[in-house]
Amino acid sequence: MTTATYDRFRGNLETYFDRTAARAWEQLTSDAPVSGIRATVRAGRTAMRDTLLSWLPADMRGARLLDAGCGTGALAVEAAQRGAEVVAIDVAGSLVAIGRDRAPAGLHIDWRVGDMLDPALGHFDHVVAMDSLIHYKPADSVAVLARLADITHASIAMTFAPRTPLLMAMLGMGRLFPRGDKSPAILPVRQDHLCRAIGQAIPRARIGRNRRISASFYTSHALEIVTR
Repeated sequence: MTTATYDRFRGNLETYFDRTAARAWEQLTSDAPVSGIRATVRAGRTAMRDTLLSWLPADMRGARLLDAGCGTGALAVEAAQRGAEVVAIDVAGSLVAIGRDRAPAGLHIDWRVGDMLDPALGHFDHVVAMDSLIHYKPADSVAVLARLADITHASIAMTFAPRTPLLMAMLGMGRLFPRGDKSPAILPVRQDHLCRAIGQAIPRARIGRNRRISASFYTSHALEIVTR
């Protein structure tokens, strides 16, 4: 069972990425020229993706990975190139379509449109959730992580929006813009609060590596949850 707030925010994300931001995200996640602000976001996301990939085995033959909130699929492709069997899922069908079209032939990637908590997805060795939980309330994010931990044999690599003075100031400035010009709200959380909540929700797990990426208009914090 998911909460009403989780379902509502998931619906908002689907609407935003499919109806408002698909073209912008297609450009952002490509090699096409972008504005200075978007270039910093691109650089930050690349550094974050490289961080999460560095936490996965170099040889993933025989491993099954869930890219939970895959977007246009860059991480899914790199994991599959290491030999992983990848399920790449996102609520935004437009982004999944871009990822499917961009992916090289011959990779074991099962592209899906839907909910990362769909029980039909099965079990995995690793789960990656890059910037896919930052729009949810912390309690909902932790509940999602607990559900994912139940189907994950080795590790979950996820990101959250850290509650820092700079990020809070930037989000405050964003509230000055009309609602139609803004993406779904990012909900920052303190790292110690999040780790404590994860420990309570998933007692058998332990917190592993962590790293914050700050690149001007991109700020996100990576956290590894070891489930084995």
